[in-house]
Parts: sequence; structure tokens; C-alpha cells
Amino acid sequence: MSVSSITKVEQAASLRGRIGESLANAIISGELAPGTLVSVPTLAAQFEVSATPVREAMLDLEQRGFVSSVRNKGFRVTEVSEKDLREIIELRQLLEVPAMRALADSFPAETLPKWRAMAAEISEYADTANLTGFIERDRDFHLGLLELYGNGRLVDAVRELRQQTRMVNLARMSQSNKLHDSAAEHHQMLDLLERGDGAALEQLIILHLSHVVGWWSGDPGAEMD
Repeated sequence: MSVSSITKVEQAASLRGRIGESLANAIISGELAPGTLVSVPTLAAQFEVSATPVREAMLDLEQRGFVSSVRNKGFRVTEVSEKDLREIIELRQLLEVPAMRALADSFPAETLPKWRAMAAEISEYADTANLTGFIERDRDFHLGLLELYGNGRLVDAVRELRQQTRMVNLARMSQSNKLHDSAAEHHQMLDLLERGDGAALEQLIILHLSHVVGWWSGDPGAEMD
């Protein structure tokens, strides 16, 4: 078993956290599919580290619900049902949409180059099918904009919901234009923020978040109603 998100990491105080984040991204993107059984020694060899930080990272992921322990074998990637995912996306829409609409009235135009550069990176990751990079930069983009809204608890809540999300067929979607189309929507969001068009931004965010349901199912048309 070889997963592109699992590669050598350098020794650092945050090694446990970095390994955990890499594994979480592999699970969220579907590179590590639901039901996959992984062992600590195998992962440690792929990361080129000792078993200890990997085991600690796996225990952290177990607490977050990403994996469950299997006695004498390792850890199995847990599943998220379509119902679970739809509930997660519905909650994200309820939280993010009004905040982003309000942000359109007070978006600091001087920060636009920063967000444009970030959106360009997301598009580049989509074009090269770098799923880990896509997910990480997409997370930074959305949470960063929400931070501008100014409600820290909202940001924390959305971050937690994102961590519960699974897009098990994202790798397959990367072979089509769907990932590229989603990446392009980040630029459209910035256009609307720059114009202060909160109503149009609201509709775009709803559409953008609904893509996740299609990615989960492998059917781009299976989005939120």
C-alpha cells in the first residue's frame, strides 16, 4: 500500500501533529479509503520515522473518529455515511453562508492580493491532482476568510466540521474537470467580495459547499438539494 500523502517528514517538535494531519488529509480525500486497515510499523516506514509518533498520531485520529483500533492489527479507517455528510454540509452552510454574506459589506480590499495568491495555489493543486495541497489550501482559504468576519468560535466550529468531512472519491474527481471547476469558484468568491455582492456570494457558497456530497458519492450531480 502506497499513499501519496504519506511521505518522509523531518524531525520536529510537531512531528506527531504533522503525521496526524497528513493522515487526516489522506482519509478526508479518500486516498485512505473507509475500511482500510493500516499498521503503525508500515506507516512509520513510509514516513521514515520511529513508531512512537505514528502511534500517538493514530491515537489522536481515533479520538477524532477518523480510525478505530483493531486488536493486534492496527487501525481501520472509519466510514461516514451520506446522511452524516449531508448533515455536516448543512451545518457548514448554516454557519458559513451568513458570515460570508456579511463579510461582503466589510471586506478589506487591501488584503485581496493575498487571497488571490491563495486561490491561484488552490487552482494549481487542482490541476496537478495534489489532493493534500488542495485540501490544506482550501481549508486555509475558507477559515482565513471566516477569521476576517471576526467570530473565533465560528471559525473553530467550522474547522471541526471540516475535520469530520470525508470526500472518498475526490481522487477520482481529480481526473475530471470537477476539481478545477471548484478551484475556480474561489476566484469567483473573491470577485464578489471585491464588488460587495453579498447576495450572489451567498448562492455561490451554497453551491460550492454542496460539491462535497457529489465528491463523496463519486457522482458530481449528487449535490445538496
